[in-house]
Amino acid sequence: MAGKKPDSLDIEVGRKVRALRLERDFSQEKLGEALGLTFQQVQKYEKGTNRISAGRLQRIAAILGVPTSTFFADTRTPDVLADGLCELADAGAALRLLRAYSRIPSASVQQALMTLAEELAADVRPGGA
Repeated sequence: MAGKKPDSLDIEVGRKVRALRLERDFSQEKLGEALGLTFQQVQKYEKGTNRISAGRLQRIAAILGVPTSTFFADTRTPDVLADGLCELADAGAALRLLRAYSRIPSASVQQALMTLAEELAADVRPGGA
């Protein structure tokens, strides 16, 4: 019996849970403990593999300090900045890099790091070559 594919809304809600969790500096384990779940269950929620019940989503929203409606905001609106930030937050390394960058006290060092990152990104060829 073939496994059922996750629903696109479940995936989107899970992506937003992950982005907010990372933004609030929660590990999957810490969020799981607050919910009385394992970190594996939080992983499944974030991937959209398992659906989040309404009651559990309300508890997640309370723990993360956001209204439940946050998880259902229409992503078809042209809010490119918010979508882009959520996508970056999905990459844990990008969020760590952003946090580290924000702690650099020198504007000139920040600018040098930005220049380096942009030059490195320009060297990356599509297809991973």
